[in-house]
Amino acid sequence: MIAVDTNLLVYAHRREARHGDRAFALMRELAEGDLVWAVPWPCCYEFLSVVTNRRIWQDRVTSSGHAWRQMAAWMASPVQRMIGETADFVDILGSFVRRPHVVGGVVHDARIAAICVAHGVEELLTRDRDFSLFPELRTRDPLASRLAGY
Repeated sequence: MIAVDTNLLVYAHRREARHGDRAFALMRELAEGDLVWAVPWPCCYEFLSVVTNRRIWQDRVTSSGHAWRQMAAWMASPVQRMIGETADFVDILGSFVRRPHVVGGVVHDARIAAICVAHGVEELLTRDRDFSLFPELRTRDPLASRLAGY
């Protein structure tokens, strides 16, 4: 199973963003494909927070209703799974947050990485380099390698 990070969800939803069209195509491929894919619950919350944030989008902000409909459309894909904390999540998270450089906002990334590892995610699709602090989770920037497929 692969998982999708917040930044790709935001780009796919906000198609005017620099990588919007490519992220939209990726999300369409995932939603309509046969490969099981996941969104960690913290990424869902972060997506909703980012696309409805007036400080980021000013007069082009997404309404909360529209943002939720977008998330619900992705969740409606028969091969999509929402993943969250498991029984062994605490031990994994504990090992991640005790590492050097896992402070501030990176703690949020540690939570996402721990959820993915707990669920056996094979690869996290993300543009965020902070996930390199968690080598237990393979990551890939699908927009950098779009010609080779996702």
